[in-house]
Amino acid sequence: MSERVQNRSAGQGPGSKAERRLAAQLAAKKAAEAKRRRQSILGAAVGVIAVVALVGGLVWMNSGDDDKKPTAGSPSSAAATPAQEQQPTAPAPQQLPPGADPALAKEPTVGKGTGELTKLTVTTLIKGKGAAVKAGQQITTNYVGVLYKDGKPFDSSWSRGEPATFPIGVGQVIPGWDKGLVGVPVGSRVQLDIPAELAYGKTPPQGAPAGPLRFVVDVLAAQ
Repeated sequence: MSERVQNRSAGQGPGSKAERRLAAQLAAKKAAEAKRRRQSILGAAVGVIAVVALVGGLVWMNSGDDDKKPTAGSPSSAAATPAQEQQPTAPAPQQLPPGADPALAKEPTVGKGTGELTKLTVTTLIKGKGAAVKAGQQITTNYVGVLYKDGKPFDSSWSRGEPATFPIGVGQVIPGWDKGLVGVPVGSRVQLDIPAELAYGKTPPQGAPAGPLRFVVDVLAAQ
């Protein structure tokens, strides 16, 4: 009896060792698979973080570029209606006609008028040497416009940094310009004192000044 028990125990010993080895191998395999899964998940998480960081960096760079971009604005020309306020800019170099007085390269100082203005008054400040302006021509001018009564500026080609070009004597500008600039020699600087009825009238359009006006105009070209 004891011999059979011993033989049975002897037979079970190797089997128990094999089972333990198999169990150890299975445990090691499971541990390795778990490690690979953790590494895979960690790698995916790192990839997602990298993509998010890259996208965030691009968005930040683009937003920075937008902040640096100047806002594009196209100031409306005062050639047809010289009465709109403009944002000051650095004056561009002025192209003067041949033989013109160098003073035309500098913006004039314009003061207020005196007394009651009842008629158009043209005062020559600098007389040009060019041909007289004719009705229907395209003229190029620099000008400053102020309110006659207090000298408050309301429009200037100098502040826009470029002269204004427009037809003269054909109703494209206020009557005071049409009447006052025809006949002025190219290269001249003239002062136009314009009563309200020859400016924008008693009820001027939106944005235009009311009352009598004073302009100092440089006639740079006529074609």
